[in-house]
Amino acid sequence: MTAPNPVLIILAGGASSRMWPLREKSLLRFGLDPLLLSQLQQYRILGFNRVVIVANLENSESIRELVSTLPIQVTIVIQPEPKGMGDALLYAETALLDQPETPIYITQVHDVVDESLHRDMLAHHRQNPQETYLAGIEMAQYFPGGYLQIDSQGRIHSIIEKPGAEHRPSNLVNIVAHIHPNAHRLFEALRAEYASSIASDDHYERAMDKLMKQQVYRVVPYRGHWSALKYPWHVLDVMEYYLSKIDGQHIAPNAYVAPTATVIGNVFIGENVKIFPGAAVVGPAFIGKGTIIGNNALVRASMVLNECEVGFTTEVARSYVADRCSMHACRVLDSIFAHGVNFSAGCTTANLRIDRESVQVKVKGQRLATGRTKLGAIIGREAFLAVDVMTMPGVKVGERARIGPGTHVHQDVRDSARIYVKQEQIVIEE
Repeated sequence: MTAPNPVLIILAGGASSRMWPLREKSLLRFGLDPLLLSQLQQYRILGFNRVVIVANLENSESIRELVSTLPIQVTIVIQPEPKGMGDALLYAETALLDQPETPIYITQVHDVVDESLHRDMLAHHRQNPQETYLAGIEMAQYFPGGYLQIDSQGRIHSIIEKPGAEHRPSNLVNIVAHIHPNAHRLFEALRAEYASSIASDDHYERAMDKLMKQQVYRVVPYRGHWSALKYPWHVLDVMEYYLSKIDGQHIAPNAYVAPTATVIGNVFIGENVKIFPGAAVVGPAFIGKGTIIGNNALVRASMVLNECEVGFTTEVARSYVADRCSMHACRVLDSIFAHGVNFSAGCTTANLRIDRESVQVKVKGQRLATGRTKLGAIIGREAFLAVDVMTMPGVKVGERARIGPGTHVHQDVRDSARIYVKQEQIVIEE
């Protein structure tokens, strides 16, 4: 008899402070649907019929509204404080009181992977539902994550966090796609770790290390795509993945494409889009409903979502632009715009360092290498950048910030700040 699918637990809580100035990552839209909804639709096709979502106080109502019409049983529990993965799972336990020993499949909303990973995980579970399975992505280059120590039979004996490039026990990095055959057993192990005197917050990993001594844990190797939405520039990685899924040209029947406009490659053009004479959309690209692409504008390798204005001669390249952004005679390069950004005439996002090294971004006081040699600006909701503003590579601009005309922005701008260049006018009368 085929084992039924486990109960799916999606971790969508935690803190999003590292994503500033962007908001809730699970609700970011890549194409038609928010990320969480896209994943739930995929899980439904895979046969999951019961889902527990661990949300936080800020996103729980939005998630509840998002899933309200889905033909799948979804329970939302709230983790009130971001106290780690183990704590989140113990809150999920409250939704499983009627099935305490059911198998569970644990995933994270911010991990974007191919459907093949989930199919392989479920296939292994059906073959032997008594064992525990962890996904391991094969990575040739060193990645600062948890590595799986396995034997020749694929049995996992431990997870080693950030071992260093010279001490990797394998080339398999742990992805949070885990099937546990008995939820109660895992929750009991977690409670034991929280009752211990160890101060570190890796309770989940320690609980699994203990359980590995008592039962069989096996790796399911994975070679496909993996993007993790940990920092704001990762939005571009996820965007590129979803753009790669556009196959051919889809142009809504009521969209207007001028005879002298150009549409090339794999492109999605939504309802009521208007593409005016001389404009070009070069795939892969997604243009959301109601968006206007003005005369001689260029959009390439980008997502421009709903009701945006890409004005005359504007270039948008390799960028993510959310709803209701306005741009005119400007350059948006390798950048991320949240909802309602105004990018005025003559504005440019510089995207390349003089030394051509990896662009660095400051996150919570620490400068981090992004791994991208080209990265423009990351701009929060409803920020207004006046004419001829120029942002340096990797700069972040907070929500509702106001940048005055002609300003060169060299450092991050906090939410609601006003930045301008003080000018002195000299009038010489003949």
